[in-house]
Amino acid sequence: MDKENLTALDEFILMGITDHPELQAPFFGLFLIIYLASLLGNLGMILLTKVDSRLQTPMYFFLRHLAFIDLGYSTAVGPKMLVNFVANRNTIPYNWCATQLAFFILFIISELFILSAMAYDGYVAICNPLLYTVVMSKRVCWALVAIPYLYSAFLSLITTIKIFISSFCGNNVISHFYCDSLPLLTLICTNTREIELIILIFSAFNLVSSLLIVLVSYILILLAILRMNSAEGRNKAFSTCGSHLTVVVVLYGTLFFMYVQPKSSHSFDMDKMASLFYTLVIPMLNPMIYSLRNKEVKGAMQRIWKNLCKLSI
Repeated sequence: MDKENLTALDEFILMGITDHPELQAPFFGLFLIIYLASLLGNLGMILLTKVDSRLQTPMYFFLRHLAFIDLGYSTAVGPKMLVNFVANRNTIPYNWCATQLAFFILFIISELFILSAMAYDGYVAICNPLLYTVVMSKRVCWALVAIPYLYSAFLSLITTIKIFISSFCGNNVISHFYCDSLPLLTLICTNTREIELIILIFSAFNLVSSLLIVLVSYILILLAILRMNSAEGRNKAFSTCGSHLTVVVVLYGTLFFMYVQPKSSHSFDMDKMASLFYTLVIPMLNPMIYSLRNKEVKGAMQRIWKNLCKLSI
């Protein structure tokens, strides 16, 4: 290994979303609005499902954790991306880069399995309503969120440690707007085959296994809906499933596009556009799609608003 390969890096340079200066200000305004909407929507959903006594069901328990996860990975990426739009030099310290990667992996993997848990919850609610409270007990609900968190933390530490104990070359320019595993691999001087296999195998397993749970749950839900006698009940169930499946398709589609493909076929410009969907846009949409269109959530918001108005009088 030559002298350049032994260079100790103390920071990385993020290329950002675009290299056109005239687009920096419009993009800053656009993504600031998207991030603030995501921040307010997910924080509001966490607080609402925590304080309102009528939203203490398994469905809203999972929604609260989904909102926490969306808030987590959008915050891991969003603020630094916004700063880079106005900064003269788009750098990120070495340790911050490792931290950003670790938290992003933790939250994005957790999201996949929380979506699976939500699909399973919907299956039990529609297909086994009489056993719902027994099957979806507090212990089961906590297990369905604790296991994904622990598993995601394990994978996050393995991936991050494997990447950052490797030897980086003198080039410290990351072709992305945040520290992601695939762009970082291109900067490593040593053989990255082992790390690539870890990422490929676990990414494929996470995507396929979680998606399989979602698909099986929704196939069973669909069969149960078709057996319903009430047209109104069928329409309501179809509407709810359609919204959920829309977000699932967008999230899983972008993740399949980015990670389950050979490194040689990657286009980082295309990856940036795909990343924007699940790092900023989806966390903004989830509170609206899953919750804000829900009558129970709207009712809870109205009750809290009335109580605040009474207190102010």
